[in-house]
Formats: sequence, structure tokens, C-alpha cells
Amino acid sequence: MPAPERIPSRGLTEAGLRTLLAQGELTVLGRVRGASNAVLYCTVAYEGEERPCVYKPVAGEQPLWDFPDGTLAQREVAAYEVSEATGWGLVPPTVLREGPYGPGMCQLWIEADGTDAADGSDDGPEAGDPGAHGLPPLLALVEDEKPGEGWKAVGFAEVGEGRTALLVHADDPRLRRLAVLDAVINNGDRKGGHLLPAPGGRLYGIDHGVTFNADDKLRTLLWGWAGEPLTTEAVEVLGLLSAGLEPGTALATRLAELITMAELDALRGRVAVLREAGCHPRPSGEWPAIPWPPV
Repeated sequence: MPAPERIPSRGLTEAGLRTLLAQGELTVLGRVRGASNAVLYCTVAYEGEERPCVYKPVAGEQPLWDFPDGTLAQREVAAYEVSEATGWGLVPPTVLREGPYGPGMCQLWIEADGTDAADGSDDGPEAGDPGAHGLPPLLALVEDEKPGEGWKAVGFAEVGEGRTALLVHADDPRLRRLAVLDAVINNGDRKGGHLLPAPGGRLYGIDHGVTFNADDKLRTLLWGWAGEPLTTEAVEVLGLLSAGLEPGTALATRLAELITMAELDALRGRVAVLREAGCHPRPSGEWPAIPWPPV
């Protein structure tokens, strides 16, 4: 299975980036507005290397009724570890570390390419520019009842004044990989703003605090493949992931430090169900399928 290109690192390997994030000096430059938890934009410097990053201190996490308090940073790191185990590299390098406001998650900052579109140009689906409604270019709201070629339907959304539009996402292999990862980690909050197309064609997903719940919490904008057969690549990756999650493996040991044993068992169960079903999951009907707000 060909691995995607690694993060442009200007001389640093993935391991080097993790070392930089874990051991470098954090300098807080400001706060990212609009987040429900404290998200601090920083630089991190170590042995002559410096990169922008995001630092989310545990002390800035808001309590949630369905997740143990103070565990969101660990879940972000667990999502990175599972992403790396797939070989898809969909989550930026992420570590746990001490910072100016106590322990928290530190993640490499990804500068999104705002001009990236699913078809490789600045054009969106037939109904118009995907950015016209403030959505990321991999998503769009269209006036038609069916998606255009190269797009997958998510559902209808109210757009004001009693009008509705069809929410669609690109039929893009990068998004499809992310949809599989989200099903594995039980992502309860895959919003449009969490999709970061990067220069060079890479796609990253961020904000993975509400993941790995033992109960079904999957909420996502990437339902376009629901019920469709998994790709051959995804089936192979799930097989490797299943083996990698066996008790005593390096991945299982690491995840046991980040999530509960019940959550780790549930993770193994989701991988097994996906492999047995051989298709993308459908909404369960027991939990809202679309995150709110969707972007």
C-alpha cells in the first residue's frame, strides 16, 4: 500500500517533529477564538528548529457529560497514534507535554491551502463555488436534489428564509480514508472546519478530543459513502490495524496509557465490525448523525 507523502518538514522526520513538539520551548502567541476549549497558538523551538503549533492545556477543557473530565488531550494523541498505525498520516504530529498552563496536547500547526478543491481547480460542483457559503472547499451546499458528478450527498440543510440546500462532500479518496479513520476512532465531531487541505495535496483532520467513547458516538459530515463497500486499501489497513491492536503490541500498550480498557476493547470491536461488514457504517439512529454546528 503506497503511503502518502509525509508532512513537509524542512529537514525534520516525523520522529523529529514529535521530539520538537515534546521537548521544545513553547511560546504562546495568542488564543484561537471560537473553540469551546482553550486552544493556544504557539511556536515551539528546539535545537535550532522552530515550528508553529497548537497547545491545548487540560486545564482549559470544558467538562462533558459523556466523557471523563480532563481526558480530551489524551484522546487527541490516541487519534494520532491510530492514524499513524493506518499508514495514512491523516492527523498532524501530536504529543502530550507540559506547557505554560500545565499538561496538555501539543500538535503541529497545519496551514490550510484555501484554494484546494476536490477536482484540483477552484471550481466547485455545478451549483457554484464551494466556498460561497463559507464552507471548506471539500464541502458545498447546492440547490439541486442530487449531487453533481464527483460529489456525495450528506443531507438537506436549512439555509435561511425557509430555504433548504443539499449538503455534499467531495468523492475524494483522501476524505474516504478519513471517513474510515473516524469510524474506527468513533469520532463524535467531524465538522467541516476540521478538514485541512494542505499545500501539496495532503489532507489532515484535526480536533479529535471527543473520540474513543465506548458507546456509538459517530457524528460526521462524511456520510456520503454510508453503506458502500470499503475500498480494497481500507480492508487491508483494517486487517493490519486489527493485528496491531492485539494485547501486548506497541500500539495497544500505548493506547492503554491514553484511553480506558473498556474504550480500547470497544476500539477493537469497531475494527472487527467494519472488517466483517466490509462496508462504511450507516448512522445508527440512536445518536445525532451530523455535528452541530456542522462547520
